[in-house]
Amino acid sequence: MKFTVSREDFLKPLQLVVGVVERRQTLPILSNVLINLAGDSLSLTGTDLEVEIVGHLSLGAPSESGDITVPARKLMDICRSLPEGADITFSEEDGRVQITSGRSRFTLSSLPANEFPSVDDGPGKREFVINQAELKQLISHTSFAMAQQDVRYYLNGMLLEVGENRARVVATDGHRLAMMDVQVPGLDGELTQAILPRKGVIELSRLLSDDGEVKVVLGNNHIRLSTAEFRFTSKLVDGAYPDYDRVLPKGGDKQMVGNREEMRNAFSRTAILSNEKYRGVRLLLSEGQLTLVANNPEQEEAQEEVTVNYTSENLEVGFNVSYIIDVLNVLSGTEARFTLSDANSSALIEDPANESAVYVVMPMRL
Repeated sequence: MKFTVSREDFLKPLQLVVGVVERRQTLPILSNVLINLAGDSLSLTGTDLEVEIVGHLSLGAPSESGDITVPARKLMDICRSLPEGADITFSEEDGRVQITSGRSRFTLSSLPANEFPSVDDGPGKREFVINQAELKQLISHTSFAMAQQDVRYYLNGMLLEVGENRARVVATDGHRLAMMDVQVPGLDGELTQAILPRKGVIELSRLLSDDGEVKVVLGNNHIRLSTAEFRFTSKLVDGAYPDYDRVLPKGGDKQMVGNREEMRNAFSRTAILSNEKYRGVRLLLSEGQLTLVANNPEQEEAQEEVTVNYTSENLEVGFNVSYIIDVLNVLSGTEARFTLSDANSSALIEDPANESAVYVVMPMRL
């Protein structure tokens, strides 16, 4: 195998795949990236056996075909350290890879390409095409609510539900829930559900761009997304996601609407003196006003007042302030609407101008 490529062209697919490669691996070959050259088509593959990413690049001229694996992080560091505009020549000799550029020369160890594992994706049962920007928005507006290292392993990921001309994602850690929809014309038929693992969600959000479309294939135990630049494959989490519809509060008779930025700033300031462990803040609602109060074990207190549109009876309820701030950070409108029932019921938070996303935060006893 031998080819020459510009530093910038090679770095682009390399950066796509290197994120999935773990620094510490039980299998040495999983620390490597697979380089495959067929004619003028070059592909780079990285995997951790759960998620696989393949980056594509056209060299423009036929070269000596072949495949080899080399240490991913060292290859990335070498390419980054070379000057901009440099050309890099790769060649294989005696099971080692020679990298030359100008006066620089590097020799990397390698492992046989036939030992490199692939994520078995199997046949697909559902295919559709979606705008990359819309899918990226679905993830960015909900992924913060995924659990981390929860024993209920299916919560350490994100639910993707497709059908009825829409795609919906849901994330919850048992204390809060985020859900968002986008319309996908032509995506008809019954609803299909899949749970993407946490690492897959994070890597996918990094891959997606703000323009172009992506083809999505859902299988029984995998999901695959493809564009001209990359192919992303991830195993799915095997399990049943909770019935999220039962979590959505219904019958809330008290609505508060306020300026999103003002409320976010007030919550952020109040959070400074909240209990570092429980992060609780009390919301005191009265006509036209929201009062926020936080205390901590050092007997310190923060209080903020925000003018809001609220006309119902007085209400006092406690929430984890970090959960509220997370929601206010991802809402894109100028206002935020809270729908409440009583001190023991969850809050439903929405953007009044865009109801495609809803957020639920459970109350705290303070």
